[in-house]
Order: sequence, then structure tokens, then C-alpha cells
Amino acid sequence: MILNTGLRTDIPGFFSKWFCNRIDEGFVYVRSTYAKNHIYSYQLNPELIDCIIFCTKNPKPMLQNLEKIDKFNQYWQITITPYEKDIEPNVPPVDDVLESFKYLSDKLGKEKVSLRYDPIFINEKYTLEKHIESFEYIASSLSEYTTEAVISFIDLYEKTIRNFPGVREVRKEERLKIGEEFARIGRENDLNIKTCVEGTELDKFGLDSSGCMTREVVERAIGQNLNIPKQKARNGECYCLLNNDIGSYNTCNHGCLYCYANSNKKLVKRNLKIHNPNSPLLIGEIKENDEIREMNQKSFIDTDKSKQTKLF
Repeated sequence: MILNTGLRTDIPGFFSKWFCNRIDEGFVYVRSTYAKNHIYSYQLNPELIDCIIFCTKNPKPMLQNLEKIDKFNQYWQITITPYEKDIEPNVPPVDDVLESFKYLSDKLGKEKVSLRYDPIFINEKYTLEKHIESFEYIASSLSEYTTEAVISFIDLYEKTIRNFPGVREVRKEERLKIGEEFARIGRENDLNIKTCVEGTELDKFGLDSSGCMTREVVERAIGQNLNIPKQKARNGECYCLLNNDIGSYNTCNHGCLYCYANSNKKLVKRNLKIHNPNSPLLIGEIKENDEIREMNQKSFIDTDKSKQTKLF
């Protein structure tokens, strides 16, 4: 199975001690988003977990404990954007994250660490020209440390509109210009530029719209073939492996205005107050009426050594 950690929060950035404790104890509990008294139990066993996927804006707090997760295959997507404290109040400066990225790449290999540059929005301060200049700087800094970068444009979720007044969609002519320029930058830095759920609009410039966390991506990261059952596409076009996430919504303290995972700052603050790094749950404790359900876990690694190419 594939274990996700970053669709709902930033575990390396804010909960690395908790995650390392979970690795030590060999299991983790995840409270259901919908049925609040249902808790799912995962064994943290490298024989069952084919890859742990980390998505983070700040991997640094996890770097001192990398040896704890050495026994697991890993794939990291690290988000680096040009936004300042007015948009991302608690995200470290770009150059600091670049250094953490390089450290991870040196330790794990550049095929296991990729860049995310998203979400892209445009206003008077963060102009089209600034995005092109910023992406060129970031891409050239990481050209020897990764093989790909994923981009996407801002989605105007209800939460985003509420928390980020005045934000607008990126216009088609702006998207096309970004596609053209980012493709050029990718070629110059030997990076495959991918889009995330943006359709095929930018494919004509050489961008790759096949998906950012697909089976093929994970196979390349872990160096093994996976036999994963077919799954239904999300949003009609996304085949990324996004199940089995151990995070919780309304817990990320980066404070990004565009965040889709947080409803509001007060709820995040309340949840962080009840976080216990020694609890099997990311937020809070087990309650008397909670029902713990063991997840059905199995490896997808293809161990069939008898497969041969038919010549006749």
C-alpha cells in the first residue's frame, strides 16, 4: 500500500516528533473525517507499506530523524513558492527550503524528491513576470537535485475565497504564457515539468499532464514495479494515489491564505492545543465511544519473477 502524509496537513513541518513516535511504536490511528467516532488503524510496517509520500513546505524538522524512516521507501514533494509573509505567514524563506531540499536529495537520491510550485495566482505584487523569474531561480537552483517539478493554478474553493479576499482565477492567456516559459526553463534545467489536474491545455508546450503521484511516479521513486488495482479517476482526470492519508484537516500552521485544508485560524489554533506527540492520533486522544477499525493493508510490489516477454 501507499501511505500519504500531506493531503490534509504538513507532518514534517509541524508534527515530525509525533510521526517519529508512531514509527517507533509501529502503528498510527487516523480519525475519520466523516464519522467522528470511527478510527482507522494502520500498521507502520515496511513489508506492508511500499512507499510513504511526504508533501511539505518545510522538511527541515524531519531531517534530523531520517534514520528512523530509512527502512521505508519514500517519495517527497516539497513546495517552494515566491510568496512572502503576507500570503504564507509561517513558511520558511525560499533559500532555507532550497537547502533542505538539497540535503534530502543528497541523502535519498534525486528521483525521490520533487519540486511543487503551486498554487500559482497572479495579482499586482505577484505578477506574471515575477512567477517566471522566481521559477527560473528555483529550477536552476535544483537542476542537479531533482528530475521534475509540478505546477498548478489556484482553485477557488469556498474556504479560499473566504480567507483570501480579492483572489482571482489565472486567466487563459496568463496560463499559456506560464506554460510556455516554464517549459523553456524546464528544458534549460533538465526538469520534466508536470501539471496537476489542469487538463491538457499546456501539453503543446511540452508539459506533462499524466499526473503527479501516479503509479508510474511511485515506481520510479522506489525502483520497483507495483501491481495496483485500477481506480476511478478523481475530478474525471486524476489517477494519483491519494488514499490512506494519516493527517487531519485544520491542523496546518503555515497560515497560507489560499489553503484548502484549513477552515479558519481559530480552529487550527484549538486543534494544535490538543495535539499530543505521544498520542496514536495526530489530534486529541481515544474516546470511550470510539470504534477502532484495522485497515486491510497489503504490499503492491510485483514479486512475480516468472514474467517474460513473449518473442513468438
